[in-house]
Amino acid sequence: MLIDFEEKTPSERYNLMANSVIPRPIAWIVTEGEVLNIAPFSYFTPLSSQPATLMVSIGHRTDGTPKDTLRNLRESKKCVVCIVDEEHFEKMHFSSKGLDASQSELEVFNIPTQKCIENFPPMPEGINVAFFCEYLQEVELKGSKTIPVIVEIKHLYLNNEIISDEEKITLSFSSIARVGREYATLDKNIITPDIP
Repeated sequence: MLIDFEEKTPSERYNLMANSVIPRPIAWIVTEGEVLNIAPFSYFTPLSSQPATLMVSIGHRTDGTPKDTLRNLRESKKCVVCIVDEEHFEKMHFSSKGLDASQSELEVFNIPTQKCIENFPPMPEGINVAFFCEYLQEVELKGSKTIPVIVEIKHLYLNNEIISDEEKITLSFSSIARVGREYATLDKNIITPDIP
């Protein structure tokens, strides 16, 4: 089957992409504006190691205004990108609910936080992996309602409990990802064969 994307609606394209680009990691992003904001995004990926960057695509509210995460990033230039594990799964899912800009998901859904680095927003308590990032740039996608945002990693937080080898910085933890419209953990290690 060959599918012509020009013949598909944006919703149909989303479904086709979401069901074929799997798994998709989830960026649970904390930003600070009028209030502390936290929201999950699954159009997210590492972009480069030089400079060390991540990219996340952020949509708009139904009324066409920027989502709080995008607005806050543009204004404060700082965010914390958390990788979600099973312990935080339910609250991460709840935090995807659209709230008024004056409401903090962290307060509404009772997500306690801890301050790790000055001049950056706090992160949810108990997070195993978090990237402390600064806004770098946006990518203009003509005709798109989503804005790809590139953030530069300034610091990486790793919970000491997930470090299985401190010298090589080998990690042992299970994160949540989107698989199609569902969620799943990726906890099965695959042994990489040697290249002949």
